[in-house]
Amino acid sequence: MDIDSLECMPSCDGLDVEGTSYLHLPFPKAHGTAVANGTMPQSGISPATSIRELLECPICTNFMYPPIHQCRNGHTLCSNCKTVHDWCPTCRLELGDIRCLALEKVAESLELPCKYSTLGCPEVFPYNTKHKHESQCLFRPYNCPYAGSECFVTGDIPFLVSHLRDDHKVDMHTGCTFNHRYVKSKPHEVENATWMLTVFHCFGQYFCLHFEAFQIGMAPVYMAFLRFMGDVSDARKFSYSLEVGGAGRKLIWEGYPRSIRDSHSMVRDSLDGLIIHRSMALFFSGGDKKELKLRVTGRIWKEQ
Repeated sequence: MDIDSLECMPSCDGLDVEGTSYLHLPFPKAHGTAVANGTMPQSGISPATSIRELLECPICTNFMYPPIHQCRNGHTLCSNCKTVHDWCPTCRLELGDIRCLALEKVAESLELPCKYSTLGCPEVFPYNTKHKHESQCLFRPYNCPYAGSECFVTGDIPFLVSHLRDDHKVDMHTGCTFNHRYVKSKPHEVENATWMLTVFHCFGQYFCLHFEAFQIGMAPVYMAFLRFMGDVSDARKFSYSLEVGGAGRKLIWEGYPRSIRDSHSMVRDSLDGLIIHRSMALFFSGGDKKELKLRVTGRIWKEQ
């Protein structure tokens, strides 16, 4: 028996909905007979392709995962888009709480490659677990680690290194040690602002050194920390130290660099780095304390 369509019956989640709505999902028929080599003639659209297209949300174009919603006329949309839309974007009917159970059942039967397969991921997953893998896939692109302005560029590490150098004009250094001097003429005017990002290349890897000023509550502080341009598991293969001092005193920080998988704000807000309170920073600066002069030195090690 040929299957021409799939009826999608509404599930009302406890609400009474007048009438019955249907969603007809076309499946292409195979016409004609087998050819001499035992294969069937190719149809214009494969069933797998047509089903995958049906599983794309018409609003955001992402794949829809259960619960998949529909209007009374059978137009579907994903659960994320339903939270921000009260009306069907196709027919303008008011959206109720109708689920497309038939399409959800179809989705459960599919196995699809990771969407990062073109970047090297070889994995294939059941449809309903595919998005969980993709959120943690080692082949997914990295976000730009620059924090001085909002940047939505993504890519692999070589691309982001070029992007930081050419578009953000970030300083690039080769070597595992650093010695930076930070000067601010009006240290009492501390605002939430990134001061500097420097990229270091050593051990065949790239690292981002951040130094910035912000406030913890009402207390102005300066913070320096290192991020690894790669995944979390590889970041743990390295460690680093930071040192700042003056007037016969010094502060030393030692730890592991955080992966750029962790956002800049996540690392900063966790205070995972060298923290220098303004009073201490001015003490290190010496003089009349009207100008901030901090020298931060450090080193990157590869764990054995």
